[in-house]
Amino acid sequence: MATTAYQHDADGAKFIPATQRPDGTWRKPRRIKDGYVPQEEVPLYESKGKQFKARQSTGLPVGLPPEIAAEAKKSKKGVIQPIPGMIINVEKKKKKKKTGVDEAAEKLSKLTTCEIIEPSFKTAPSTTTDPAKRLKNLKKKLRDIETLEEKIKSGSLKNPDKEQKEKITKKSEIVKEIELLEKNCG
Repeated sequence: MATTAYQHDADGAKFIPATQRPDGTWRKPRRIKDGYVPQEEVPLYESKGKQFKARQSTGLPVGLPPEIAAEAKKSKKGVIQPIPGMIINVEKKKKKKKTGVDEAAEKLSKLTTCEIIEPSFKTAPSTTTDPAKRLKNLKKKLRDIETLEEKIKSGSLKNPDKEQKEKITKKSEIVKEIELLEKNCG
């Protein structure tokens, strides 16, 4: 840290004298107010915790009497005795990753009392295991198919796409599956 040399004028006020730049021009002298501390001379901020830790240089547990600490530090046959209350190299147990079997068992235990009966006909693979969710999704699909049929009948949709045609053909399968779920889950 380079400290700047202050000078005092006739009135006793501090100022930094004029200096010459590398290109030959001169900087103006700068007046310094009373109580000003240059940035490089301002001490770094230390939090209360950091100050407390710096004062506590022993590294022993809080409240441990010095006599016990001295006894514990005395080595017997070159072995340092552990200090009461001090934690040394405690290994943490790693959590086991759940296997697919464990996850399946948990899901089965969380299922409702309704039985899930897969229909004999082929539909989209059900990703949801909750029958109430499955029923809700199927009813939504049925509503979409019915709105699509209404659009075709009204004439607003003249040429349905291949996907739209497939959707309409699956209507009967979806209705059967809805009936099965409603019958099983009440």
